[in-house]
Amino acid sequence: MNIQPIVVGTAGHIDHGKSTLVQALTGVDPDRWKEEKERGMTIDLGFARLDLPDGRRLGIIDVPGHERLVRNMVAGASGIDLVMLVVAADDGVMPQTREHLAILELLGVTRGLVVITKIDLVEPALLELVELDVHETVQGTFLEDAPVLAYSAVTRQGFDELKSKLVEMALQVPPHSAEGIFRMPIQRVFSARGFGTIVTGIPVTGNVAIGDVLEVLPLGVKGKVRGLQAYHETVERAQAGHSTAINLADVDHHAVSRGMVVARPGFFGALRWVGARLKAVPNLPFPIRNRMPIRIHSGTAEVLGEVILLDQELLQEGEEGMVQLRLEEPLVCAPGDRFVLRLASPLITLGGGVILEESRYRLKRFKGFVLEGLVRREQSLNDTAELLESVLTSAPDGWMDAAEIGRAMKLLPDGTKALLASMQAENRITALGHDHWMARESLVNYGLEVRRNIALWFTENEHRARMDVRDLRGRMKLPPALIDALLERLEQDGHVTRQPGGLLLLPGHEPRLAGRAAALAEKVAAHYREARFEPPTLEELPSTLRGDQKELKAVLEYLCDSATLAHLGGDLYMDHAALGEVRKRVVDNCQRNGELQIAELRDGLGTSRKYLIPMLEALDAEGLTQRKGGGRYLKVRS
Repeated sequence: MNIQPIVVGTAGHIDHGKSTLVQALTGVDPDRWKEEKERGMTIDLGFARLDLPDGRRLGIIDVPGHERLVRNMVAGASGIDLVMLVVAADDGVMPQTREHLAILELLGVTRGLVVITKIDLVEPALLELVELDVHETVQGTFLEDAPVLAYSAVTRQGFDELKSKLVEMALQVPPHSAEGIFRMPIQRVFSARGFGTIVTGIPVTGNVAIGDVLEVLPLGVKGKVRGLQAYHETVERAQAGHSTAINLADVDHHAVSRGMVVARPGFFGALRWVGARLKAVPNLPFPIRNRMPIRIHSGTAEVLGEVILLDQELLQEGEEGMVQLRLEEPLVCAPGDRFVLRLASPLITLGGGVILEESRYRLKRFKGFVLEGLVRREQSLNDTAELLESVLTSAPDGWMDAAEIGRAMKLLPDGTKALLASMQAENRITALGHDHWMARESLVNYGLEVRRNIALWFTENEHRARMDVRDLRGRMKLPPALIDALLERLEQDGHVTRQPGGLLLLPGHEPRLAGRAAALAEKVAAHYREARFEPPTLEELPSTLRGDQKELKAVLEYLCDSATLAHLGGDLYMDHAALGEVRKRVVDNCQRNGELQIAELRDGLGTSRKYLIPMLEALDAEGLTQRKGGGRYLKVRS
């Protein structure tokens, strides 16, 4: 069996002959429920298969026409590639005809034909009026230039021409690709004896094979594919555009319902906030207002929520705008998905559009950066490279690893790797750190921001020669790993110099102390040189050297940066050269004795434990020595 991965669908007013048309084309009655057959009215989605003359097969979805069943109609129309808009000759264009046509446009359907049914019930003159009414109705829509065909299910008049045209148009529809991450909105779920849970629907992306593991979202329950059918035929693999039934192991059918999604694990999430472009339907009797209660129909799901108008106060009939949909229950969707918006009550179709982003937070109204971000995301929907740049530019931490990119882009690892390599070769993205990536635009902007913060810190601390990277992290509020990666790149470009211990030097910066502080520095340095191995605490400094605390702090930092003093911790400093002498004696002591003999070192320096212990702890901190048990040894360096 060669399945053509496209789906034909019906649309139109109730009792206009949609199901009869499907049965005439396929030999299958799409009304499968007892209630449908008893009442002669379609209440749910019906499915049938159409065998083409060349042996290929495609699927047909029959949707309900009653105004109270628009939710079911949308669930089916979301998978349609080619539509037959059905109008009964004895009724003409009716309200549901117009609403279904508007919904099809909102869902992005672009191909179709109009079928006038029941022509055996009217005179030729009346049929001409109906045809005129049809042409007026489809004016300005995707069906404006579509064929209009008339037929009778009773006399079969016009049927051969209708079927021939339908087949011709179906074969002109580009088939769905089997590439991408598998995702299928669930239309039906049931349990079959001996098989367990079965879910049906039309996959929108990717393909699935027996043995694959799929996840039911938003439940988060996973199950293995035990069996597959496409158009009621057992198959080993099904893909986007196939009407598919999936037998899932380890999934309770009682927990699954229409509106949920079955997908490859790890790529799709359940969202409560989505950014979107919304277009109001023509002839809407009232404007769409901010925070209006709505029902969003996407895929086979229907979720209550409210619409936030981001760039307008009101959305009048036929107008478009950027919105955020804030939902009461999680919705499984992805950028590029189409949706229909209806008023929560009464059930009036307001408009529809396309989902642009999976929002991480509540978007603020009338904010330029919010609207620019949504416009950029919209422009990138059909361009993978542009989409990657958009995803990276809006990354919450400024960069993303390859796995995060794959999830955001809905790409498998090989596809992600190829895309990253291609974009890097074009110098549009940059690799940073360990398998992290950043948009080139972001790299430039973040690099400038790091340089600005470093320069500003040295301006505020002109007496300093070195900046602690922790001060930079405190100013920038970025992930430490990202700051380190940016510093590495800036060092390569000569904009900063890194030293051990997380210290930064700014090329061209000369530390300086002015006026009284410069004179005070000379006196403080001299005092510590004289103190040698018995350095005073700050409180023990002569009052003439303590002076203003802020000034003294700057002096001490300046002297430490210039390697005149060494900071032992707390308020204890000592002459840098003296500490160097202690370092040499510690090495000599350990090499002669195997471990440090503290009493011998203390006597040789002519100091006491009060001063010696802080010195030794400072040498531990710098990695010269280490404590083991009760002794201290030279640290073995690899």
